[in-house]
Order: sequence, then structure tokens, then C-alpha cells
Amino acid sequence: MSSTEPRADSSYALEPIAGGEVFLRNFHPRDIPRLGEIVAEALREHYEPSLYLSLSQQWPQGFLIAQDRMGVPQGFLLGVNQVPGEARVLMFAVDGRWRDRGVGAHLMESFLQRCKSRGMARVTLEVRVGNATAIRFYTRFGFSVNDLLRGYYSDGENGYQMSRDL
Repeated sequence: MSSTEPRADSSYALEPIAGGEVFLRNFHPRDIPRLGEIVAEALREHYEPSLYLSLSQQWPQGFLIAQDRMGVPQGFLLGVNQVPGEARVLMFAVDGRWRDRGVGAHLMESFLQRCKSRGMARVTLEVRVGNATAIRFYTRFGFSVNDLLRGYYSDGENGYQMSRDL
């Protein structure tokens, strides 16, 4: 494999994003340690590794990974479909070195398209009240605040529930 070819295996297809430096694919269990690092840095949360695996089985196409050319995850979006006709973004984060390069936008666009293809009518998510950057990002994608969630995060910070129709 040359240094310009992205690492892949037969379990998923790669879709180039961010000028061909990052590739979109589905989740694989070997991603879990790296996802934990991204979550700790970007979301200030810590989850048991088994959570990623169990959630990935609920709707595998709703768990998107943005990997670099070496196959290392640099961002992800984990969505579930627990309510008929509605998707929920449970986790969404991009490594700090890859922010503002279109990685998050492409993850969100791809997720919303997968939701539409599955016939969903609505998408919801939660975001920290103090995360103005994320709130602006979600607003650009048509999300609006529905509710204040007091003490929602593990550190006691409030959250907003946001949603958008598809």
C-alpha cells in the first residue's frame, strides 16, 4: 500500500472527505479505544467501551467514522433509532486537529441522508448549554432548541435538547 492510499478492509467502503485526507466509513469494534480518547477530549465524558459496541448493533449504519489515511478515527457520529420515525444523535465529536476542516459537516450530512433513506421524519440531539460552537453548528443544519435539560451532563452542566424535521 502506498502512503497515499487509505487503509481499509472488506467490511466497509471508504468515502473521501476533507480534501481526500479523511475518509468516511462505518464503525468497527477496533475503533473503540480511539473513540474513547476523542470523547474524553471533545465531550469531556467517559463511557464504558462496551457501550460503543452495544449501541453499534442497534443501527450499524447510524455509527459513522471519519478516519485518516492510516485508518485512525479522527471523528465520529453515533446515532440510534429507538423511537419509530426518529433518530437521535447520541455522540458526535471530531478530534481537535480536524475541526473546521469539514469533517463534522460531512459526518452530519451523511447521517441526515441515512436517516432520510431509512424514512425517519425527525432527528434529535443534546448539547451542552455552554458549547456555543456546537450550538451554532447544529443551527446551521436546521436544528433548534426544544428544551433545557437541567444537570444533564455527568459534571452537572445543563444541556439543550435540539431537534429538526427531515
